Amino acid sequence: MAQLLLVEDDAAVRSALMRALSERGHGVTSAMTGMAGLRMAVDDRPDLVVLDLGLPDIDGYEVIRMLRAVSAVPLIVATARDDEREIARVLDAGADDYMVKPFGAVQLDARIRAVLRRLQSEDGDAARPYTVGELRVDPRAREVTLAGRVLDLRPKEFDLLHYLAARPDQVVTKRELMTEVWRMPYGGADKTVDVHLSWLRNKLGESAQDPRYIRAVRGVGVKLVDPGA
Repeated sequence: MAQLLLVEDDAAVRSALMRALSERGHGVTSAMTGMAGLRMAVDDRPDLVVLDLGLPDIDGYEVIRMLRAVSAVPLIVATARDDEREIARVLDAGADDYMVKPFGAVQLDARIRAVLRRLQSEDGDAARPYTVGELRVDPRAREVTLAGRVLDLRPKEFDLLHYLAARPDQVVTKRELMTEVWRMPYGGADKTVDVHLSWLRNKLGESAQDPRYIRAVRGVGVKLVDPGA
């Protein structure tokens, strides 16, 4: 049984989801505002947060940014907003999954269990840091160093580099990255991946024209390599 925190201001939606998730064996608490949800997420330490974006006091995107500054709690956004750019922005800010209303409790429960399984699996596999050349990716600390210097990465920049570092010298397609890193198996644009790869290259001191660690394989995808190998 997972202990869930539902941050939702619509009383009817909140009541229906709490009842349905409780019937599926979860413990559920709720908050009607973003600030109350933040306090409960930090103080009560739930296993997962389900967050609406359209809250009365503060936009859910800001809630995610503030929450991610202090907590790595798994988080699913459940909202009526279906704009692709908004979805990418929210996932970049640190959400683990994104659901567009309306949806059923069965689907939400499946997404909750999938996120928790994935993160538990990652915790088990990712205790050890990955080293590729002078690049070191520490999943537990969510820290990346290059030649001993800590790099300042956005959440999704770290997730992208972590995914590549766990598969050194392996070509990964952009579709795979959208599915596994952005959790968008049925949508999303290659431009999202391209922009984040460009940001990463800049922070690694390289470019697409003069690559070192991140190498493009034309028509296939990208791979992370040891430039000194």
